[in-house]
Amino acid sequence: MSDDELPEGWSFRPTRDEDAGDLLALVHASDMTAVGFADFAPEDVAEALAGPYSTVAVTAAGAIAGWGYLENPGTAPRDFLEVYVHPEGGRPAMRPLLARMLAEAARRAHERGGEGTVRAGAIPVELPWIESLTAAGFEFVKQYARMQLDLPAPAVDPVPGVTVRPVREADMAEFFEVLDVAFRDTPDYQPTGYDRWRERFLDGHRVRLDEWFVAEVDGTMAGILQSSEQSEAVDEGWVKHLAVRAEFRKRGVGRALLAAAFARYLANGRVSAGLGVDLANPTEAVRLYTGVGMRAAYQANIYERAALG
Repeated sequence: MSDDELPEGWSFRPTRDEDAGDLLALVHASDMTAVGFADFAPEDVAEALAGPYSTVAVTAAGAIAGWGYLENPGTAPRDFLEVYVHPEGGRPAMRPLLARMLAEAARRAHERGGEGTVRAGAIPVELPWIESLTAAGFEFVKQYARMQLDLPAPAVDPVPGVTVRPVREADMAEFFEVLDVAFRDTPDYQPTGYDRWRERFLDGHRVRLDEWFVAEVDGTMAGILQSSEQSEAVDEGWVKHLAVRAEFRKRGVGRALLAAAFARYLANGRVSAGLGVDLANPTEAVRLYTGVGMRAAYQANIYERAALG
């Protein structure tokens, strides 16, 4: 049996909507082994199932042993692949699923005329997964940190001249504009457009808009904070996106937005707050987060290779 082959009697099949509960349980089991707590929500499963490619490896008995999927929120020539295998008995599906994901990424790259890259993430303790990635030609790019803060948060002094309020529906187009323009400063941002952003995060989703905020300076929308239900299962408020217009940076806008979000999370019964940050972010966002008392719960390595490797 080669690395690309499943054990005898096992098979691949496309994922189905009715797999959602089993997939969430699979990812939670994987998370508990890697980082010690569950870090995935039903919304994450739904988004993955709606992505460009998703498949499972099932045992001879029909149980899901592993799950692989591709993410690409827009049309940029870079896919992100995820592979989860059950810590009890799912390891034989790891490399076959990875091969399956790479074959699909290559097919998509061919459709784009041969261009494109594919990325994957790994917790540093996931040595078999890292070995699988490097054997497949992936190289280390950088790290992300998963930041966390127990609530209530340390007190933050008000920021003079900055007013923070919950978002309103009438704000949404400008809210997205602030996010889009601000994130274009970062090398990994893949623009999606307003309609696709609404489709991914608003329309048809459970959304607590009282946990989304805008910051204004002299009547101008200077920054935004978008929350999500990513960590609802552990009563954690999650900062999905925090963005500040370039001309308003280093004036406390981000700090004021975080203070408002942390206070609202606490009022809504959350026990902690969390977010992910690119440690190579040129805006040095991690300094903002550590400055308000957040700590790194864990770090994740990012690896990359050409889609047609």
